[in-house]
Amino acid sequence: MKHKSVPIMLGVCAAVLAAFADPAAAVGEKISDGVVRIGVMNDLSGPYAYVGGPHSVYAAQMAIDDFGGKVLGKPIELLSIDHQNKADIASNKAREWFDKNKVDILGEVAAGATALAAIKIAKEKNKIVLLSGPAPTRITNEDCTPITAHWTYDTYSLATGTARAVVKEGGDSWFFITADYTFGHSLEKDAADVVKGAGGKVLGSIRHPFPSADFSSFLLQAQASGAKVIGLANGGTDAINAIKQASEFGITPKQSLAALLFFVNDVHAMGLKATQGMYLTEAFYWDMNNETRAWSRRFFDKMKRMPNMVQAGIYSSITHYLKAVQAAGTDETGAVMAKMKAMPVNDMFAKNGKLREDGRMVHDMYLMQVKKPEESKYPWDYYHVRRTIPGNEAFIPLSKSTCPLVKKQ
Repeated sequence: MKHKSVPIMLGVCAAVLAAFADPAAAVGEKISDGVVRIGVMNDLSGPYAYVGGPHSVYAAQMAIDDFGGKVLGKPIELLSIDHQNKADIASNKAREWFDKNKVDILGEVAAGATALAAIKIAKEKNKIVLLSGPAPTRITNEDCTPITAHWTYDTYSLATGTARAVVKEGGDSWFFITADYTFGHSLEKDAADVVKGAGGKVLGSIRHPFPSADFSSFLLQAQASGAKVIGLANGGTDAINAIKQASEFGITPKQSLAALLFFVNDVHAMGLKATQGMYLTEAFYWDMNNETRAWSRRFFDKMKRMPNMVQAGIYSSITHYLKAVQAAGTDETGAVMAKMKAMPVNDMFAKNGKLREDGRMVHDMYLMQVKKPEESKYPWDYYHVRRTIPGNEAFIPLSKSTCPLVKKQ
């Protein structure tokens, strides 16, 4: 027995010494296929393309480049695809990427239905999904998974800021015009709950196909309701079309509009004259401080427009993922997710952010009000920051979570 153990022990010692002699070789075994592959899946050609699109792909590349292009000595590769806002395409492409292209994580996966479809495949394959553009709270509630990181906002946080502020300003009766799919339904529900919780009332709602160009019939029904506020539970070109047509039909300013998901790009496209005074909730604004301005100007130099919160969130989530891989010494999903949840998020997007057990990244949100034209002093100077909403107030508290991963006290 003693003589047989000697070669085994010598072999073990040799392996340990080899690892110390060549640490890169030891690390290389912990990076699957010797490459960390990130797949950004979003709308590159449809109604959300200007929200994310190629600008989001560039934000992901910025994160990779700023990290040095390598992690643990191994290269980082970026892939991108247009899912056309179709759940079946998102699902099929996620499976192809994981099986054939050896993609390690998915990034953004903009839109609720496509995100939920991709998450299902990622869970099956035990791969991480970083979500910046999708909004439904069910992602970290009833449909939560151990591999999901919901980064930028959700329908609860958007409603918490905007709906509460509008009710406080006297907008206590609402009618919703809602995009007829997962995101719109979730946004309407969360906003309606806030309105009623703040003492207001909901007079009705109507759902429109996604995407829509003609909002005339929906706006006329909202007008007939007599509601003080028309809540737009949609986004992208749908929100822009609805706002433009409300003005054309003379519905505003007699009734107020509350855009529950609106971006700095929307303000830029429509102009301050059309959007002045509107409240909206943001996770990021390029002109918040020196750090946000420095990063945003680098983005602007390439893309010729300021970044929105989706693009800033993509940069932040991918950076945090790469830091976690570095800290874990591997790209193995369980080890990386453990590090992502243990490490605080500190970058230009968030300070002291926390990725919770339900997959929600908790950080401050901001209630904004669009400036009047005469208040804007330079290009893209569009917002007054009316309130910082602390993360523990902006997002669903764990005590109210329906996520099965959350341990109830």
